[in-house]
Amino acid sequence: MAVSAAWARSAATLILLALFGLAGCSSDDQDDHTGSTAAGEPESAYPVSIESALGTADIETEPERIVTIGRGTADIVVALGHTPVGIEEDTWSGDEQGYNPWFREAIDAAGGELPATFTAQPEIDMDAIVELDPDVILAPQSGITQDDFDLLNDLAPTVAYPEEAWGTPWDTTIELVGEALGQSDEAAALIDEIDAQFAEVAAEHPEFDGVTFAYIYASEPGALGVMQPYEPRATFVSKLGLTPAPFIEDLPISEGTASSEIGLENADMLDDTDVVINWFSDAEQQAEIEAQPLYAQIPAVERGSYVVNYDRPFVTATSLLTPLTVPWVIDDYADQLAEAVAQL
Repeated sequence: MAVSAAWARSAATLILLALFGLAGCSSDDQDDHTGSTAAGEPESAYPVSIESALGTADIETEPERIVTIGRGTADIVVALGHTPVGIEEDTWSGDEQGYNPWFREAIDAAGGELPATFTAQPEIDMDAIVELDPDVILAPQSGITQDDFDLLNDLAPTVAYPEEAWGTPWDTTIELVGEALGQSDEAAALIDEIDAQFAEVAAEHPEFDGVTFAYIYASEPGALGVMQPYEPRATFVSKLGLTPAPFIEDLPISEGTASSEIGLENADMLDDTDVVINWFSDAEQQAEIEAQPLYAQIPAVERGSYVVNYDRPFVTATSLLTPLTVPWVIDDYADQLAEAVAQL
């Protein structure tokens, strides 16, 4: 991938940030350096009621103190020109303060101040959220429970997931955030920009056309699972032009997930799959899993049409489709996939 193409995609994101207000706001322009909003849509955007699987968020006025819970939502808020007052820390791929690199880079580029972070796993730090004094809580791609929602919604209008925990499509997540912030048109523009970035990269890799893939996971010896096509990690690859292996859609879905457990004894289900993708927490886990004969004999693994990562920010970025993660990772990911496809 030419450096100029990657730069252009990152520049496009910065242009959108400027358009929607964040990049043009110095920290002095922000209310306590966080929580400020750009000029949004007309006042007629409020009041607005947003239904979810857990209840209704009744937002009476344009939010100024925004808190996010879950994955990717903070990225969307920033891309729409706001700085949240608080976000859930990422203890897996974030830095020592819980920020992922693309989020930190976007805030730094805008000259803003990083929001507070709080713990949400295994339980939400409700006291920390109370101290943030939010006037809206955005959790459309999260695992909050009914009890969590009831407590949060009493504190501030809370936008939860429409159907299943952790099951909100990437574009629906952007739409919900845009609706809550009175910026539906801007949210639609972000979706269009993400689609355009994927279309551009897919066009640069015609060799991806017709190539089948399976995004698998193997958290421990003997285990093997497959991501369903609508799971974000698989969606990311599909949008680059590869095709989910046909057998996947017929697998039973594990409860509460977007994946299917098949067990390592059924690894032969992957025999006709062109490219296999996996991720690990570290090199030690990778070595342990790949040492299993049944795993090592998967045809894609044997021939090298196999993409594997344990760089945690990279793994997280390719697990999300947000206005910040896509330009941050898409070129490198496409290059890795191209190397795998070249082994066919």
